[in-house]
Order: sequence, then structure tokens, then C-alpha cells
Amino acid sequence: MPPDTSTDIKIMAKPLAGEFPTVLMGFPGSGLVGSIALQYMVEQLEFPLIGTMTSKYFPPFAMMAKGLVNVPVRIYEKPPLVAIVADIPVHPMICYEVANGIMDWLDPFHPKEVVALAGVVTNETEKRVFGVATNEEILERIKDLTQFLPVGSISGIASSLLTECKVRGIPGIGLLGETVNAPDPRAAAAALGVLNQMYGLNVDMQPLLDQAEEIEATMHRLSEEVQSTEVSQKRENLPMYG
Repeated sequence: MPPDTSTDIKIMAKPLAGEFPTVLMGFPGSGLVGSIALQYMVEQLEFPLIGTMTSKYFPPFAMMAKGLVNVPVRIYEKPPLVAIVADIPVHPMICYEVANGIMDWLDPFHPKEVVALAGVVTNETEKRVFGVATNEEILERIKDLTQFLPVGSISGIASSLLTECKVRGIPGIGLLGETVNAPDPRAAAAALGVLNQMYGLNVDMQPLLDQAEEIEATMHRLSEEVQSTEVSQKRENLPMYG
């Protein structure tokens, strides 16, 4: 399919194979929850890559693996699921344009529902998953799988995507994994666990949890090294008398 030149968001992808797809989206944010969860899912379930998205709005950034460049925003499909996975954060000033461009591209395929995965920073370490929805019917579906915040707000690209769903009359769900600002595979695993239950994915979580232990060990080691360096610098800067 040729790129969509009607906006500054260019999507080059095969037409979606499934009718009324469920679309999962994960962009970097707090804890990288959405990106980690969906990239892990598409790898574990072997989702075929069907397209990519580029934009003049995106930062000049591309991931490399074993010498190969990876497009920062990728589209995968394994009917009835579509996954849009990003490596790059979206600046708040352009969230509307990006969300609008994605939804304009999806509209002709009549998506059944859209699920945005993101992180929410709290002062707790429970790794709960908070749910939001664009209508009461969907809220009822996720009430036993997630927790609801009595009041609050959503920011970033997830909020723009859910707002676009609301105004277009497309059912939208937000799964917000409780996280910290560092990469958080445990929060990603918690959010992916909800997807497992919602759609019967049967994704094996253990490798992701093993990765969490490795990251936590690395972060702990780095923290100790930083503290050791700070103590050493303070000793070197002590005034000398005599």
C-alpha cells in the first residue's frame, strides 16, 4: 500500500487481513510499559510485521540490532489482533497529530476496539494494572481484571488515542501498569497478563520476569556504584588543615 500523504504521518503497510480488528498500541512512556509488553508479545506469538510508520514529527532516532536498523514504529498483525509498537516517545505537542494520523489510517478497517498500554507512576510497588474505558459496557468487561482510580488524568499519546476513540465512537480501553520511571518489565508483564485474560493469548511470562530480575540487578549495581563514587568524591573534597 502506498504511503498516506494526506497527513504528516506516513504509514506504509499491507491492508489489514482481518475484519473488525482489535488494535493494541504501545508507545514509550513511564516504565516503557506499553513498548516492552507489546514487543514481547509479538515476538512470543510470532506476529508478522506488515508495515511501518514514519513522520517528520518523530525524533531522529532508530534502534539497531546485530547491524540492522529497525524502524521506530512498527505494525504487526495476527488476526484478529493488530499491534502497533514504538521505540520512540511522542512529544506532548504532537500527540494529537500522531493519534489522529493512526486513527485515520485505521478507520477504513472498522476496528472493533483499541487498547492503549501505558504506565502510571505511583508511590507503591504492587504492580497493579489500572483500567479506563470510553464507555460503560467496556468498563464492565475489565472491572474484574483491573483496578479503577476514583479520579485522575491520563497524559501523553495514550490519552490522545483514547480521546480519538471517544470522539469517533470506537470502543477504547486503557491499561495502565503501575510503574517507576526506569524500564519496568514487571509492570509490562502485569499489563500483558490482563491482555492474556482478555483475549486468551497464553503468552508465557517467565522469560519477561527473568528479564525483570536481570534489569533490577543491573539497576541495583549501578545505584551502588553511583553511591560509592559520590562518597569517594566527598572524601576527596574534604578541606585539609595543618
